Amino acid sequence: MTRHVARSAQRCARFALFAGLLTWVGPVDGLAQTEAPPPSAPANTTGSAQDHPDDLVFNPAQPDFTVVNLPTSLRLAPGKWAFRVSHRFTRSLSDGDFGSLVEDFFGFDGGAQIGLEVRVGLWRGLQAGVYRTSDRTIQFFSNYSVLQQGGSNPVSIDAWLTAEGTNNFRDSYSPGIGAVVSRTFGDVGAVHLVPMWINNTAELPSELVDDNDTFMLGIGGRLRISRTVYLVGEVAPRLAGYAPDDALVSFGIEKRVGGHAFQVNVSNSIGTTMAQVARSFANNDDWFIGFNISRKFY
Repeated sequence: MTRHVARSAQRCARFALFAGLLTWVGPVDGLAQTEAPPPSAPANTTGSAQDHPDDLVFNPAQPDFTVVNLPTSLRLAPGKWAFRVSHRFTRSLSDGDFGSLVEDFFGFDGGAQIGLEVRVGLWRGLQAGVYRTSDRTIQFFSNYSVLQQGGSNPVSIDAWLTAEGTNNFRDSYSPGIGAVVSRTFGDVGAVHLVPMWINNTAELPSELVDDNDTFMLGIGGRLRISRTVYLVGEVAPRLAGYAPDDALVSFGIEKRVGGHAFQVNVSNSIGTTMAQVARSFANNDDWFIGFNISRKFY
């Protein structure tokens, strides 16, 4: 028991140290991302497209580029970049009794699938990035803003492209194409629909299965419950093609601190890339705790 407590304390200390270091790092450009100015403030009409206020001013209804796993339509200004760390602990919360769960610090003492992501704004409306998980899957992605909510447009629409491969992008390639349809509701929150087709999602070779691709509809949302705290949730049912078991479901709570977002979540699978979400052997009897930490550098 003493050994388990010591291991838990060590992991908590490492997590706290890492979070503290991220919080300590100041904005790269000396600018803190702030909420939009009141209507009486004059608009900033000077500067290049890189400094366009629509892409730099904080949107409280849509504070991050992902919900839990699914993308949002938050834009990234050209020349700016963002970083994300994801953890999905592999110990199911339903394994063993409550005493063993406490001894394993609710899964934090177990192994984890870790993901690291970097994304960059290329030009107005276009961003791209790379995301690598510790099972050596690499996902390249790009997001282009086709339509922005406002005026006569009730929603924002983005084109979303991914290409991922296992074994450090050497095996089992899974390209995907889809859209992100988002609607924000004032400063209260946002809802996102992510219809997506992803190829090569079956675990078995194509000659052994009827379908080797998946069409899914991701549904995600974020609700602001205080100035800096949000509830998040998403579900990704498979509508056609390869569709094993249950849809991946995730929910959690998120805290914003300046340019950081700290999120603790629970999911019925540890998949985080688009192909992993599509092929996940999700089971509503197994739930895994995890967290996301993101940082905008602007």
